Amino acid sequence: MNYSTIASPIGNLLFTWEDDALTGVYMESHKGGPTPTEQWRRDDTGMAAVREQLAAYFAGSRQRFALPLLLRGTEFQRRVWDALLAIPFGTITTYAEIAQGIGATKAVRAVGTAVGRNPISIIVPCHRVIGSNGSLTGYAGGLDRKRWLLGHEQAPITTSSHKTHRHLAGTLISH
Repeated sequence: MNYSTIASPIGNLLFTWEDDALTGVYMESHKGGPTPTEQWRRDDTGMAAVREQLAAYFAGSRQRFALPLLLRGTEFQRRVWDALLAIPFGTITTYAEIAQGIGATKAVRAVGTAVGRNPISIIVPCHRVIGSNGSLTGYAGGLDRKRWLLGHEQAPITTSSHKTHRHLAGTLISH
């Protein structure tokens, strides 16, 4: 396992990769995040695209990432993570909407668990998922970071009459 770190406005990020594919992005004090071991190899020059794209995201000049990803998980987790990758910048969705979108309407809690186990924070945007009531539910990097990321993307959270309102490029879309 190769790893490096990058400074960001939300603290240092640890990122990992294998065979030129990103396998993880973890925040400091990341719930369930790994700690480098003797078997890991620090490489501060590898995966330069990760550094460049994360820096551009934090600078406000990148909204989508174009990186090779290696997501290891169950088939269900990978379906959830694929759904996360489809959430556009500046947009929020709910766990229930993801469950419905992957054809597992009754599996909202399982979706929440899979979202919480997303190994590639920010790039696989689990921070864009909120509770059906509009609350900022759990985030492995901490709710303050989730709030910061959503603010950075200008994704306001508003609920009314059990509808989730999403903000995207200045347009309010109601579902």
